Amino acid sequence: MAVKKQIVMSGIRPTGFLHLGNYFGALRNYVRMQEEYECFFMVADLHSLTTHPDTKELKLNVHRVLSENIACGLDPDKVALYCQSHIHETAELYLYLNMLAYKGELEKTTTFKDKARLQPDNVNAGLLTYPVLQTADIILHRASLVPVGKDQEQHLEMARNFVNRFNHRYGEVFPEPRAFNYGSELVKVPSLDGAGKMSKSENQLATLYLSDDDEQIRKKVKKAKTDTGPSKPHSPKPDYIENIFLLMKLVSSEEIINKFENAYTNCTIRYGDMKEQLAEDMIQFISPIREKANAIRNDENYLKEIMEKGAEKARKSARATMKLVRQAMGLNY
Repeated sequence: MAVKKQIVMSGIRPTGFLHLGNYFGALRNYVRMQEEYECFFMVADLHSLTTHPDTKELKLNVHRVLSENIACGLDPDKVALYCQSHIHETAELYLYLNMLAYKGELEKTTTFKDKARLQPDNVNAGLLTYPVLQTADIILHRASLVPVGKDQEQHLEMARNFVNRFNHRYGEVFPEPRAFNYGSELVKVPSLDGAGKMSKSENQLATLYLSDDDEQIRKKVKKAKTDTGPSKPHSPKPDYIENIFLLMKLVSSEEIINKFENAYTNCTIRYGDMKEQLAEDMIQFISPIREKANAIRNDENYLKEIMEKGAEKARKSARATMKLVRQAMGLNY
């Protein structure tokens, strides 16, 4: 008898462009997970409404996120790749879970406080209950593994609380979801200006997007912060120089990395040459993804097909869960 695979679930917000940090921090892991687990990867279009209520660009953004994810190696035949709003069962489960979520705990969520501060004129109920909807997305498939970054761990902790309350009140229906990333440290991809990590929205000139053309990549890498170089052999690297080496380790060959490491150690490094090399290696890495994503994005029929196929898989899973939920809650009269 085949062993039932564990279920992985993750959501991708259709805001901003995917960048190198998204690739090495999440997507590369997703591609590996699809071979070993039953995976549900969702484009979180409903979540984006809490901060982007204007939906004019939404279809375009959803298509872009889908095409970039597929171009990075997600296989719609191996995973359920679907749109959150296409699964109507989510709304029903979200409603039931809201009855188990308390105003006080939701107001204490770090992301709620941050977002409320950023958009004081739009502190909507969706923003407040964001962790509840996120929980509904995960447990709708009875997923136990959720690939998330550090910033989402509080939400996952809340998801476990809601699951435990539901199970305690109505009987065991859901497994407790936990964070999962192959036990390896999550890769934090540094921004080119030496300040923090690459971001979808913050400093666009210091972030390498998977949609950047070759010239943009060269320009951005050229602007990366450097100095005059070490004055003594075996000097420690300042963090912004460490960052350039870190970026190089993501895309360059070992031979090239060693060449520049040695040049740094014996004070002969020329940062102009290093940045030129890094730019070319980045182009070699990003351009095939960009070309493939553009081809997919221009094929609306294919994208529609992908979304329908993904939604069908997700609906099947959601219907089975909601049957159990209604039974457990006594709503089957």
